[in-house]
Order: sequence, then C-alpha cells, then structure tokens
Amino acid sequence: MAKIATLITNMFEDVEYTDPSKAFNDAGHEIFTIEKEAGKEVTGKQGEAVVSIDKGIDDADPNDYDALFLPGGFSPDQLRADDRFVNFTKAFMDAEKPVFAICHGPQLLITAKALEGRDATGYKSIQTDMEYAGAKVVDQEVVVCQNQLVTSRNPDDIPAFNRESLRVLEEYSSK
Repeated sequence: MAKIATLITNMFEDVEYTDPSKAFNDAGHEIFTIEKEAGKEVTGKQGEAVVSIDKGIDDADPNDYDALFLPGGFSPDQLRADDRFVNFTKAFMDAEKPVFAICHGPQLLITAKALEGRDATGYKSIQTDMEYAGAKVVDQEVVVCQNQLVTSRNPDDIPAFNRESLRVLEEYSSK
C-alpha cells in the first residue's frame, strides 16, 4: 500500500489529521509525519491530538513517499514560512503524485506556486488567495483535480475528503 508523507506542526486542526489518518491506516496505508525534527511531539489546536514526529524535514525525501497529506489548522501557515516544506510540497505536485489538502492545507500549495490552472477548494478565508495563485476555486465539500489533487474546505467535509483520497490512492497504486 501507499506511504503517505504528512507535513504537520503544532496547532494543526486535530480532527483533520486524526480522521483521515485513521482512514488511511484502516485501508492499509502508512502515515509518516514530518516536521522540523524527528522525535518531538506536536499538539493540535484543540488539544485533543498529540502526534509524534517520524522524520525531520532535512531527512525526508519526497521520492520515498507515494502521496502527501496536508491537514489544516494553523500548521500549514507556519510550515510555509520554511522553504524546505514548500519545496517538499512542490516536489509531489511536480511529480504528479497524489496530494490531499484540507481546510488551510492548500496554503502550502499556494506558497509552492502549485495551484496554477488547478480546480481546488479550501477554507473560506484562503479561497481568494487560492484564486490569486491561479486556482479555479470551487465551493464544494471535495474537489478532485486531474485524479491527483484532492482538496476540501473544513472538518464537515472529512467523509467526502477521505472517500476521494482513498479512491485516488487506490487508482494511483494500481498504475
């Protein structure tokens, strides 16, 4: 099954990490968390989820993973200030590997300049930024672009986000 890199730091939206991660794991996929340093713990903004980091960004190679997962909350905004996370994100888009971004997750895609000409959605407050980045923003629970990029708006959209992310992973794995 797929190896899924997850870029995450403190103040991620708890359920936007925990629910998709559970769905990915239940389907047999492996989740690997990546932050500035391995071994540290990061906490969700609701204080409900604590995640142990598997790899530091300097030791993470996009070529070692099949897909990228970008949970929302304040995490993506913090990570996009660091070019290492932006370049890591861009590598998945350039390689046309599956990318799953929910809520504020697309902020990393905006900074990576990877939304030009793409259909996508995100949290209401970043939709205009996504348009400025060249995306065609669609206000619906899940948007799948070119059977590679899966985006959703908020925690209410998680069931659709999980369903479409798993479908894209299945199709990608069968190539």
